[in-house]
Amino acid sequence: MLDFLRVMEADTIYLVGDIIDGWRLKSGWLWPQSHNDVVQKFLRKVRKGTKVIYIPGNHDEFLRDYIGMNFGGITVEMEAVHETADGKKYLILHGDKYDVVVQHIRWLAYLGDWAYDAAVAVNALVGFVRRRLGLPYWSFSGWGKRQVKSAVNFIGAFEEAVANDAQRSDVDGVICGHIHHPCMRDIDGFHYINTGDWVDSCSALIEHYDGRMELIHWPRYAASLLQLPAYDGEPAQVAA
Repeated sequence: MLDFLRVMEADTIYLVGDIIDGWRLKSGWLWPQSHNDVVQKFLRKVRKGTKVIYIPGNHDEFLRDYIGMNFGGITVEMEAVHETADGKKYLILHGDKYDVVVQHIRWLAYLGDWAYDAAVAVNALVGFVRRRLGLPYWSFSGWGKRQVKSAVNFIGAFEEAVANDAQRSDVDGVICGHIHHPCMRDIDGFHYINTGDWVDSCSALIEHYDGRMELIHWPRYAASLLQLPAYDGEPAQVAA
């Protein structure tokens, strides 16, 4: 993320939740210098004129007690509406309110979070071995989500629920996070975008000067900016 923030400049940055893992911090405090570096980078961007809007997710839900407040120039909001350069409007939210498990079965949500952390740990080990063997990046956790039928069904149901509800807000599309599944697709003529995450997919949504939206996988995108050899890893999933 630091590499991304050093290279990319924007008038407005939206943080679509789960930036700080409050669930993990409850069980044990871990805040290395690298975390401070990210926070300081955002604050420096604010001082240079960038507007930063923080939309808390379920993992950093403690910040929902501060909706409407400003911290060092970073504004905390529950939702936001962004208008692109070509006049389209997008509702921006985290998306956990469409997750029945998170809303009503908290213990199962914590169990699922533990399982995801375990998958990410395995992913790191697989990545280390593949790097030592000279092989490109491959996401174990991403592969698992695509192979487990119940996970695929959940993702599809979540995307449709978000899109169907957001259409009532008189917007052209919706931008969310929550399920760690980068995606950009049309649902009955409505534009659905999920930004993914910075743990597994390292993906982000950027708006070009003409208003065009692009979902990027940062390692591959960075290689193209620096004119390095093409990145052979798994790209962020962008569905038509």
